[in-house]
Amino acid sequence: MNFVAAPARLSTAEADFEAKFQARLHWSGETDAAIEQRVAEILADVRQRGDAAVLDYTARFDGLSAPNMAALELTQTDFKAAFDAIPLAQREALQSAAARVRKYHEAQKKASGESWSYRDEDGTLLGQKVTPLDRVGIYVPGGKAAYPSSLLMNAIPAHVAGVQEIIMVVPTPVRGSVATGGSGEQAASSKGERNELVLAAAYVAGVTRAFTIGGAQAVAALAYGTQTVPKVDKITGPGNAYVASAKKHVFGQVGIDMIAGPSEILVLADGTTPADWVAMDLFSQAEHDELAQSILLCPDAAYLDAVQREIERLLPQMPRAEIIAKSLTGRGALIQTRSMEEACAISNRIAPEHLEVSSREPHQWEPLLKHAGAIFLGAYTSESLGDYCAGPNHVLPTSGTARFSSPLGVYDFQKRSSLIEVSEAGAQSLGQIASVLAHGEGLQAHARAAEMRLKDSKK
Repeated sequence: MNFVAAPARLSTAEADFEAKFQARLHWSGETDAAIEQRVAEILADVRQRGDAAVLDYTARFDGLSAPNMAALELTQTDFKAAFDAIPLAQREALQSAAARVRKYHEAQKKASGESWSYRDEDGTLLGQKVTPLDRVGIYVPGGKAAYPSSLLMNAIPAHVAGVQEIIMVVPTPVRGSVATGGSGEQAASSKGERNELVLAAAYVAGVTRAFTIGGAQAVAALAYGTQTVPKVDKITGPGNAYVASAKKHVFGQVGIDMIAGPSEILVLADGTTPADWVAMDLFSQAEHDELAQSILLCPDAAYLDAVQREIERLLPQMPRAEIIAKSLTGRGALIQTRSMEEACAISNRIAPEHLEVSSREPHQWEPLLKHAGAIFLGAYTSESLGDYCAGPNHVLPTSGTARFSSPLGVYDFQKRSSLIEVSEAGAQSLGQIASVLAHGEGLQAHARAAEMRLKDSKK
C-alpha cells in the first residue's frame, strides 16, 4: 500500500504565514471527559479495595488473570534470567547504554546534587541538605510496544540519586485480549506478553521490585499503596491517555515527573546535511504517533524540495509508513525562513522537545537557542542517539513546556532541606529584624520567640 506524506510547505515571507504556522502548531491536550471519569472511578476503587481492584482491572483490560498479586510480581531472578536469555548483542548494547546514561547522571549529581553550607561572620551556619527520595515508581509502557530505553532513563537517575527502592510497573497484556468483561476469562496460570529486553534492562538498571500491571490501576496502586504494592513518593514514566490522566489525578498525593504530549522534533538546517538524513530524522518522531510533530526550518528552498523528495522515496520502505504519513500530513511542516537567525527565533517560539541543529557550524547557532528539551548539535547527532545511548535523559518536556521545564534528571529524585544554625551573636541581629517584621504582620508569637533570644530581653 502506498502512503502519501504531505507536510505543510510554509514560508515566513508569505503574508499569511503566522496564521498557517499557528494552525500547524495547535494541539489540544485536553483529555476526553469519558477517560477522566473512568480514571477517577478506577483510582477510587483501587484506593478502597487495593489488590483486589488491581487484579480485577488487570484481568479486564490486559486479559491477564492471576489468583493474587504475588503472581504478577517480577523477581530479581526473572530479571537475571531475561538478561541471560537475550542475544549477546542486546546484552552488550544495554550495558553500554546504561553505562553512558549512568556516567552522565553521576556528573549531573556532582554538579547540582550535593549538600552545601557556609558560616556567616557571626558564626551562623546556612546551607542546603540534599537527600534522595525513599521510594519511587516508574511506569514502563508495555501495551503496544516495549521500551527498555525508557526504563533505563527513569531507573538509572533514580539509582544515581540514591533512591533505595525503585518499583517498576509494566503492563503485559495477553495477546489478543479484549479490554472488556471481568476476571475469569483467562486461566489463573496465564502469562502476559513479557518483553525479555525490558526485564533485562531492569536487571541492568537496578530495579528493586516490579509488577506486571499497567494503566490507571497501576498508577493508583503506586500512589496509594495496596496490600502488596508499596506506596511511592513519586511516579515517573510515560503512558497512554489513561496513565497521563491518572498521574494528574494523584499529583499532590505523590510527585510526578510531567504530563507528556505527543513526540516532537524540530530540525534547523543550513542545507549542508544530506537530505535523506534529515528526512529520516523527521520520520524518527513521526513514527511514534499520528499526533507527533516533525518540523524542518531552513532558508534554502531547494533543500526543502530535496528533503520532500527523500520523504517520498523513503516512506514506502518504513514498516510504520501509515503512522508516519498521517503524522507528517497532519502536523508536519517544511518551513522556508529568511535566515538561520530567523529559524532560531521560530525555534524558541516552538520550544520543541528535540531540537537538531543540522548545520556545518552548529555552535554558531547554539547561543541563540533558549528553549528546547534537548539540543542535538551537528549533522552526525541524530535524535535517535539521544533516545538510546548518548547519555542525557530522553524524558523531555513537550508541547512548548520546555520554556519552563527541564529533562528528567537526578534532581527529580532528590529533595532539598534548608539548613539553619543561628549562633548566639547571630540571634541578636536577626532577632531584631524578625521582631520588627513579625509585629508588622501582626504575628506577636513570632516576634516574641525572636525577642526572647536577645540578650537584653526581659524574660
